Amino acid sequence: MDTKNLKKRLAAFAIGGVAAVGLATTTLAADPLKIGFIYVGPTGDHGWSYEHDQARLAVEKEFGGKVKTTYVESVPEGADAARVIDKLATTGHDLIFTTSFGYMNPTLKVAKKHKKVKFEHATGFKRDTNVSTYSARFYEGRYVVGHIAGRMTKSNVLGYVASFPIPEVIRGINATVLAARKVNPAVTVKVVWVNSWFDPGKESDAAKTLIDQGADIILQHTDSPAPMQTAENRGIFAVGQASDMSKFGPNAQLTAIIDNWAPYYIARTQAVLDGTWESMDTFGGFKSGMVKLAPYNSKIPKDVVDLAETVRLAIEAGTVHPFQGPIKDQEGNIKVKAGEIIDTGSLLGMNYYVEGVVGSIPK
Repeated sequence: MDTKNLKKRLAAFAIGGVAAVGLATTTLAADPLKIGFIYVGPTGDHGWSYEHDQARLAVEKEFGGKVKTTYVESVPEGADAARVIDKLATTGHDLIFTTSFGYMNPTLKVAKKHKKVKFEHATGFKRDTNVSTYSARFYEGRYVVGHIAGRMTKSNVLGYVASFPIPEVIRGINATVLAARKVNPAVTVKVVWVNSWFDPGKESDAAKTLIDQGADIILQHTDSPAPMQTAENRGIFAVGQASDMSKFGPNAQLTAIIDNWAPYYIARTQAVLDGTWESMDTFGGFKSGMVKLAPYNSKIPKDVVDLAETVRLAIEAGTVHPFQGPIKDQEGNIKVKAGEIIDTGSLLGMNYYVEGVVGSIPK
């Protein structure tokens, strides 16, 4: 082969090699970040899992082809959760959101096996180098709602459909009654525990029981719209949980406490893409936009709406805290002294009812 032809072939090889490298680089750059989500209920619960899935969809919209999301719904808390989380971790998912309190220990267990995977656990308190925790100050919304309920009730009995007796749920019950009794000292709150996050039948039965016991406003910390539908059918008011449930109770819904996860999920996804993700704890409320309220029912008098907005804005500004003393438990013991604000540890570990709650916490 002459020198001229050899040079041509070498030049062609070089160009081809550069093109191949360029193609490989393009392919690698185009590989999307795989993000997994684990839900305790169905995405159609119109409550907790629904709002987490709306946030997942917001991540897809924000990042387009840079990400690929998958989810597994209705995963029981416990051994099944560990199995599902591990499957996501072993199938190339780089970021995994585990969205229920009972997933905490399974998440930590799987995270120790997959140190390169980033985990985000909702409402938990245990972290690791590759495990972050996040939650929302739902009690801020319930404190505003308590003011509305205290002014709107005629029977002075509020009904509360509760899931599990964990601090998050107990905080919500207490925040509600503290606010309600601030504007109406005669108010009491009755609680029915259903021991489930999502069980429309049990939730509906609980709401009926509370209404039969005199409650004329139903609140809930469960995930289906069944309590709202029951309130609508029985002609009383209710408050939506996690998302706007007004279509299930157009006459009943006073407002709803909305869990707005999208900004957080987008920010954490961006951190992984940027290589800046690190383990941290997030506890956001009105100020961060993690907690919102649905539009107020037109049946609420203007002065009550004005009161609710005044309280909401004061919480956002930091001039009002739902758990500022004096606060007494059911036995009359001082839990928070006058003028003091409950410390974070006591808030996160709350395991007692305040004055005004009827009954006892299940063991």
